[in-house]
Amino acid sequence: MTKAFDIIQGPIITEKTMALKESYNKYTFKVLKTANKIEIKNAVEQIFNVKVLSVNTINVLPKHKRVGQHEGYTPAYKKAICKLADGQKIDAFEI
Repeated sequence: MTKAFDIIQGPIITEKTMALKESYNKYTFKVLKTANKIEIKNAVEQIFNVKVLSVNTINVLPKHKRVGQHEGYTPAYKKAICKLADGQKIDAFEI
């Protein structure tokens, strides 16, 4: 059994995720690749003490990158978008 802090690896903060947060009360996290939606929901509820209504997950594929003569791939990861109940928020996302 993995712990909640192992499942949630960190927040994803971009302009698009901030727009999701403000419009729909959805928060985006980078999560463990082997975690399922139920584990992600329980981890977010346990860590941030909020009520999660739904979880959507996306497997982000690696992209080919090249810098000068060196080339390789960006790392692949799993992204989770969690919708919180009305009136709830996570203070870690506030700037």
